Amino acid sequence: MRGLATVPSYVVMQPTTLCNLDCAYCYLPLRALDRRMPVEVAEAVAGSVNRWATSGRFSVVWHGGEPLAAGREHLAVLMAPFDPALEHHVQTNATLIDDAWCEFFVAHRMRVSVSVDGPRERNGDRVSRSGRPAYDRIVRGVAALRRHGVPFSALSVVNDPSPGRATELYEYCLDLGCEVLGVNIEETEGVNTRDNSHDAAAVTAFWAELVAAWRRDPRIHLREIEWSLRYAAAVLDGSADDLLPGQLDPIPTVAHDGSVVVLSPELAGFTDPRYGDFTSGNVLTTPLHAILADAARTPWVGEFLTGVEACRSSCPYFGFCGGGHAANRYFELGRFDATETEHCRNSKIRLLEGVLEHARDHQSPGA
Repeated sequence: MRGLATVPSYVVMQPTTLCNLDCAYCYLPLRALDRRMPVEVAEAVAGSVNRWATSGRFSVVWHGGEPLAAGREHLAVLMAPFDPALEHHVQTNATLIDDAWCEFFVAHRMRVSVSVDGPRERNGDRVSRSGRPAYDRIVRGVAALRRHGVPFSALSVVNDPSPGRATELYEYCLDLGCEVLGVNIEETEGVNTRDNSHDAAAVTAFWAELVAAWRRDPRIHLREIEWSLRYAAAVLDGSADDLLPGQLDPIPTVAHDGSVVVLSPELAGFTDPRYGDFTSGNVLTTPLHAILADAARTPWVGEFLTGVEACRSSCPYFGFCGGGHAANRYFELGRFDATETEHCRNSKIRLLEGVLEHARDHQSPGA
C-alpha cells in the first residue's frame, strides 16, 4: 500500500447535511442545516463513476447527515444519472423508514445499513433534536424493512467495551434480523471530543468475547472479525503481502456542494489554519477522475502518506490495518504524519489481539 490509487472502489455522496437526530457521539459539524445536493453535482460525479463501473463492481454510498432526510423524490433525482448496474448503499438511522421507503429500496435495489447500538438501554446517545430517545423509531423502521423483506446490515457504536457487552450486542443483532454487523468503538473525531481511551485488556477481551459469541451462532457476518480471520489465515499461509491492495483507496467523499475530500469522510465540512478545508477540488469545476489523479498533491494528503510510511517502518500491525485513517490522526493528534492513535489501539491492534486471544484459549488439546 504505497501512494494513492487514482480509481476508487466506491464513492461517498452526501445528499443533505441535515440529520433529524442529534447523537452525542456524532462527528458531523453541519447536521442541523438542510443543505441539499443539487442534481448538477450528481451528474458531474456520474460522469466519472459510470466509466469506472464498466471495468468491475462499483458502489455509490449515500451518507449524511441522514440521507433519507433529503426525501425520496430528491434522492431518486440524484441517483438517476448513475449507471443502473451500479450498487447503491445507504447508511441510515432508520427513523424515517416506512412502507414507502421500503418500496423505494426495492425498486432501486438499494442496500441498507442501519445505525443501532444494541438494546434500548445502549442507545442513550441516539436522541432527537429535542433530546427524546430515538430507539422506538429505529425499531419501527427495522420492522418495516423486515415486513418488506429488505435485507439490511447493522452498524453499532460501542462506548463502553465492558464484560458482557459483546455478547449482548451480538445476540441483539441476531434477533434484529440483520445480515451483517459492523462494530465501531467510539472515536474522538469531528465535533465529538469525548475521550475514547479504554483499558487495553478490556478492549481486547471485548473483541475476544465477540468472536466467541459469533462462533456459537454464526448466522450473521461480522465485518471486523471476518477481516481479522482472513488476515490471520493469510499470515499463516504466507500470503499476507497480497491481502491489502497496492495503493490506498482514495474513498472520495462528495459533499452537498460538490467539494471532494479524499481518504476520510469525517474531514468534510471542517477547516484548519494549516490545511484549509481539506478538499482536493470540486466536481462542478473539475471532473472527479481528474481530482483523484492529482489528489496526492493536496498538502495534508502528502503529510498523511508520510505518516503511513512511518507506520510501515515502526508498527508490527501495519500489514493488518495499512496505516490507519487520516481523520483519526488529525482529530486525536492534530496532524497527519503522526502514527499510533487510540482508534488504532481500540479497533485495530486490540481487535487482532482479541481474535488471537480467543484462538489461543480455544485451541484443541495438543495443538
